[in-house]
Amino acid sequence: MTGTTGAPDPTGDDPDRIKCVVWDLDGTLWDEIAVETLTDELPVPRPEMLAAIDALAARGVLSSLASRSAPAVLDRMDAVPGLRERFLAPQVSWQDKSESLRRIAKDLGIAVEALVLVDDSPYERAEVEALLPGVRTLDPGAVPALLAAFEDREVTPESRERVRRYRTEETRRAEGERFRGTREEFLGWCEMRLTIGPAVADEIPRALELAARTHRLNSSGLTPDRLRALAAADGHELYTARMSDRFGEYGIIGAALVDRTAPGSWSVPLLALSCRVAGRGAAAAFLFWLMERARECGAERFRVTLRPTDANLEMRILLRQAGLRRTEADGDTADDGAILARALHSGDGGGDLPKPPAWLHVSTRKDADA
Repeated sequence: MTGTTGAPDPTGDDPDRIKCVVWDLDGTLWDEIAVETLTDELPVPRPEMLAAIDALAARGVLSSLASRSAPAVLDRMDAVPGLRERFLAPQVSWQDKSESLRRIAKDLGIAVEALVLVDDSPYERAEVEALLPGVRTLDPGAVPALLAAFEDREVTPESRERVRRYRTEETRRAEGERFRGTREEFLGWCEMRLTIGPAVADEIPRALELAARTHRLNSSGLTPDRLRALAAADGHELYTARMSDRFGEYGIIGAALVDRTAPGSWSVPLLALSCRVAGRGAAAAFLFWLMERARECGAERFRVTLRPTDANLEMRILLRQAGLRRTEADGDTADDGAILARALHSGDGGGDLPKPPAWLHVSTRKDADA
């Protein structure tokens, strides 16, 4: 959608979908054109734009740059204290803005639809809208309305730490590029650890945030309100997963709601993980841990609610690899989706349960009541 000055809702229908705001430089972050200055000094950034970037960061929204300018401008930003560090995966070159946004999304590991472009040029906004129709674009005059859309959003500890953790992710990526060995050997060298257990009270807001903000690794798109209600219902348990490696803590990266009301069965209405851990085996390890836990608690059948979307192909592949198949037997249906199920015991045709990747150490943080 196109944002204009005074637009009532520049965030679209769902502010939770916005993970990164991408800023233009000339005419947006500052008034002048950087390559036309007579010295090596950059134009002075607009204070209100820096304040907006910092306010978004405090709410867990990342910022990046996409500017059609000389790459040397980015190098000059390093000389301005506190400026360059505000932006992750910046793109300053003469390439099209749409290509810059694609690269930013790839580098950050998020969907391109999770980006918002702030740019003073109607031409640049139109180019992005034409080639990346899922990306919202805003004139700089709409920034106050963008900030207002986040005022009532709950801020979790993970939200406040998100920018720092993405900076740590840049370090991981750089180390991975320098590492001499296979991808699996690098993941093993990272000493990745996943700890899983029942959610405690102060973890619930983060679980709700994962339900709302994750898309690639989200099985059902269960709304936060519905998740909160089900988690409080009898016979339901909410599990969370934390992850760390030699570079630091990822924080809470996964949430799963388990319904144990049906005899002999564990049903999972929601399995959601942060896209920051995609490709590292955490989603598989979390799912496999739940299946093993279900079997230990005496369950004979394991079911997951799946609502296919354009974004969650990765989750659908994972569920299939785990041996879960669609079934409509015994009332196994879901609104706007399907129930995937499998037996948990080899005698029932379930076979051996899959194991987590060898490079990922998985432990139980706290046992749930059986």
